[in-house]
Amino acid sequence: MVLMILTEELNRETEVYFREKGWLKAENELLGYAKAGEGNMNFVARVKTDSFSFIVKQSRAYVEKYKQVPAPIERIEVEHAFYEATSQSELISDFSPEILDFDKDNHVMVMEDLGEGTDFLGLYSGKIAVTKEEIVVLIKYMTALHGLKPSDFPDNADMKTLNHEHIFNYPYLEENGFDLNSVEEGLQELAMPLKQNEALKAKIKEIGDRYLAKGKTLLHGDFYPGSWLKVEDSLKVIDPEFAFMGDPEFDLGVMLAHFKLAGLSQELIDFTKSQYKKERSFDEKLLNEYIAVEILRRLIGLAQLPLGLNLDQKQALAYEATELILSK
Repeated sequence: MVLMILTEELNRETEVYFREKGWLKAENELLGYAKAGEGNMNFVARVKTDSFSFIVKQSRAYVEKYKQVPAPIERIEVEHAFYEATSQSELISDFSPEILDFDKDNHVMVMEDLGEGTDFLGLYSGKIAVTKEEIVVLIKYMTALHGLKPSDFPDNADMKTLNHEHIFNYPYLEENGFDLNSVEEGLQELAMPLKQNEALKAKIKEIGDRYLAKGKTLLHGDFYPGSWLKVEDSLKVIDPEFAFMGDPEFDLGVMLAHFKLAGLSQELIDFTKSQYKKERSFDEKLLNEYIAVEILRRLIGLAQLPLGLNLDQKQALAYEATELILSK
């Protein structure tokens, strides 16, 4: 079978595919087709007709934002499985788009169009803020998710392996082909002491081995501001292709790491932890380790963010993360 590849601009083949799948009926006039947001992992487009709209999402054999990076093409199946597993929770379902159809052969999922929402990536530059009320809502989602116990959720081993490489290994290779000075002058020099810190790298390897082991808690796997969507007066959580069974501290740690990267106050960070602790317990040391490795990989790894931090602030944050990992 020849794989159907969705294109950025609508062509005749794509429209015929949509109509053959029944997503567009003969009476539907196609009014618009365009990329929906700047997703990192997958191709996502919004399809508009004279009477409705929907979202199509396709996983490819590479990372959409970094096409030179191979990625498991079956990851859309894990995302589909995540929405299936969480559909039993009314609370979680309220955060998620409705799945309208799934073409496994072509790695395409068709979803409800949630509307022209905005993500929270503006946190890093200070263009937007996250309120305590929004944090409460996000933590309600997370604790509800961590309370689910699906018996047969896919292990998502290939995506975990990809993520493991970019969190726990690639950033610490002295020669990995990525010149950090192309991001910011002086960043490569800032990174070298981290890359040469054998005690740090040994501990990070231990944390990485734990990440790869199968846990008992269903995780979103990428719970950061780019996965949170504000649509009118509600919050949505999207892009669970990294979902896996693991440590709940990982999801919470990623969230808190990004709060630190965005320069949010310690008071808000403590508030976030207290909200989680109202519903579920966590291992403080393990949480700190996951916070730290996420901070470091975002500072010196390939998956860079639009941070509003200067070099001195990045160095201070890298030092803090190192202390969190090496602390007894």
